[in-house]
Amino acid sequence: MPQTDYKATLIEPVRRLVVKVGSAVLSEAEGLRADVIENLAGQIDTIVRGGREVVLVTSGAIAAGRARLGRRGATIAERQAAAATGQIELMRQWAKAFDARGRTVGQLLLTHQDVAERKRRLNAMHTIQTLIAADVIPVINENDTVAVEEIRMGDNDVLSSLVAGMVQAELLIILSDVAGVLTGDPRKRPDARLIPLITDPEAEMRGLVAESAGPLGSGGMATKLKAARQAARAGISVIITSGRSRDALEMALNPARENGTLILPARTRLKSRKHWIAFALRPAGVLAVDQGAADALRSKGRSLLASGIREVRGDFTSGDCVSLLDSEGVEFGRGLVNYPAVDVLKVKGRRSEEIARLLGYKVADEIVHRDNFVLIEDLA
Repeated sequence: MPQTDYKATLIEPVRRLVVKVGSAVLSEAEGLRADVIENLAGQIDTIVRGGREVVLVTSGAIAAGRARLGRRGATIAERQAAAATGQIELMRQWAKAFDARGRTVGQLLLTHQDVAERKRRLNAMHTIQTLIAADVIPVINENDTVAVEEIRMGDNDVLSSLVAGMVQAELLIILSDVAGVLTGDPRKRPDARLIPLITDPEAEMRGLVAESAGPLGSGGMATKLKAARQAARAGISVIITSGRSRDALEMALNPARENGTLILPARTRLKSRKHWIAFALRPAGVLAVDQGAADALRSKGRSLLASGIREVRGDFTSGDCVSLLDSEGVEFGRGLVNYPAVDVLKVKGRRSEEIARLLGYKVADEIVHRDNFVLIEDLA
């Protein structure tokens, strides 16, 4: 079935979408490209006037700051300084472009903790919802001045997928410097061709050649594929396409036109809570379990009991996310623990009936309840 047939079914009903724009689209060695920002603002304005809601996730602060500072340093401190300088310029350009169309923008600078911690996540959600209700375009970027790990990992792609899930968007459009998902890196393989449609993101996205990051951005196609898989598991359609096209967004939303790569929602979708555990949280520790416990968690839908735990690593507390390893040392799941590490150490390998006697209290029979556990083997 051609891409257009799927677009007619999936794209036409979309009422809320997230648009992610990368540094390679917005900038060049001399700094931000005002013409590109102007064009994208015009396309987004047209989309909103058509009755849809748009949340914009934008990169470009580091590239803009480097141009302003006249320095290309690659140390964390230098990148943070560039982000601090460039964020002002980036928002000025977006505000100017939207203001010319009578639209106001609202800035949100997020870190990983803002989407991982429940209270901060809710605060961010409420802010975005309020901005949309006030007919303001939310413009989101990572807080690169403090988010050290995010700068290294190029997480704006992944951030966009988490934001899409957070605001219950139906579509994520990732604007890149290439035409979409290709069979190889076009800079190394002249025969690389566009893949217009991915109907099964779990099966079809494995083994794809992913190019490394370019000189202006910190994430390459690998992070875009990761973001697309995450969004697909939340039931969100994804389009990866070139952001330099004059009508990229209009074509993406036109069911009669093929545009970039359309990635369909996964057949098996994670509920919101389990999606949050799998993708938004970072493990604070590790529980190595025996093969019986691993099999019960994998195939029988069971909870993790103390008797199945062989080893405890890390200094986690109750409610933290932990990584679960099988008897071969392979991570197969993540979950929220009911007890802190110091207490799990005391009860590991013991029966649930012994917990109260060993600890002097008892929260639950389970160390990780099945409702707070998610298999991640097929999500990587």
